[in-house]
Amino acid sequence: MLLRFRVANLRSLREELELSFVVPPKSDTANARTIVLSDGKELSVYPLLGIFGANASGKSNVLSALTWMRDAVLNSYAQWTSYQGIPREAFALDPKAAAETTFCEVDFVLEDGIRRTYGFELGSSRVEAEWLFAYPKGRKQTWFERDASRPQVFDFPNRRIQDSARLARTTRPNALMLSQAATDNHPQLTDIYEWFRGNLWAINPEAERSQRESYTALQLKDESNRVRIEELLKVADLGIVGTDVVQGTDGKAPQVRLLHLDGAQGDSATSLDWKYESYGTRSWFALIGPLLLALDQGAVLLIDELDASLHPRFAAEVVRIFQTPWVNTRGAQLVFTAHDPSLLRGQGGLRLLEPGQAWLTEKDECGATSMFPLSDLEPTAAEDLMMSYLDGAFGGVPRVTEGKIGRKLLAASADRARSLEAGKS
Repeated sequence: MLLRFRVANLRSLREELELSFVVPPKSDTANARTIVLSDGKELSVYPLLGIFGANASGKSNVLSALTWMRDAVLNSYAQWTSYQGIPREAFALDPKAAAETTFCEVDFVLEDGIRRTYGFELGSSRVEAEWLFAYPKGRKQTWFERDASRPQVFDFPNRRIQDSARLARTTRPNALMLSQAATDNHPQLTDIYEWFRGNLWAINPEAERSQRESYTALQLKDESNRVRIEELLKVADLGIVGTDVVQGTDGKAPQVRLLHLDGAQGDSATSLDWKYESYGTRSWFALIGPLLLALDQGAVLLIDELDASLHPRFAAEVVRIFQTPWVNTRGAQLVFTAHDPSLLRGQGGLRLLEPGQAWLTEKDECGATSMFPLSDLEPTAAEDLMMSYLDGAFGGVPRVTEGKIGRKLLAASADRARSLEAGKS
């Protein structure tokens, strides 16, 4: 389970930012899960977080940073080469940032209940620092620390890591030691690597949608999955009563036709060619497969623009799936970005998200993103989070007055007309 993520100097995330699933102290929460750590202490953790903010405020960059860290762990050994350098995107609007490191760190808990902290700092051509800490009895244990500026780059206090000498000798300067260890199925570090491989799955409303559609279609082959997928399609109130799958040949993806109730023929159903299905239907179908996989495996799912192609009520149902313990039985987690503030309010005016679950992003005058949870602003228990957000009480909304865009467009058109007139004379 993911507890915290920290990042600095990546895309618009200039200064260090933290995204935390840990429930703030003294919070009255009904949405949190309680996990028992290896030392017997309990920790309250949210199953999901939502990130809100104006366009280009950096919401998507937070999710991109999480997936970038995942990709670094999975690919640094096999794909990073000395002549290409380390593929990072330092903050572009400050010339000093290119010479500074990019920092990423996560706190997480595996099934053994032990909290671990893993992180690294990357320069343009080498790994400047890397570390792994564990807290098996509530006290910090350093498993390894790496500092490229020291004569002895790697340090393994108390020799807690097996084969430490070989790991230090075989890890390239431009590769993460965690990646190197996993290639040899290291008995202690492979589990950490596998956590990254099994989590931080990213979903963008446009990218790879056809692959996600194909993945959902493949899950229809399993009868238990088919029942769940068809039920989720029916709940969407799209007039869908079932599915018809034609298995692909020669390696081609299976072809899916959704069965729609034929009102003119009573209870009979008519199948439609996939290309005639609405964008919203196809987007929901493409999301179902990864969503069920995350729930089944207890993974961390990242959805950019959850509300981009789903009705607000249906986006709210996705939130409720992760919030509901008897549905989300394996402790899956969700981080999503959204523009629609209605996700802050459920039916009957009740809060769908608690203040500690709603995070806001803003950009300063230098183009750098800042981020904070609404709980930092201490809203009252009776405060309508959606209305306060729309009124700008929390920030995170576009600084645009009514009619401003039209006036700007009119002024630009007038300037253009004057320039054209001046060019004729």
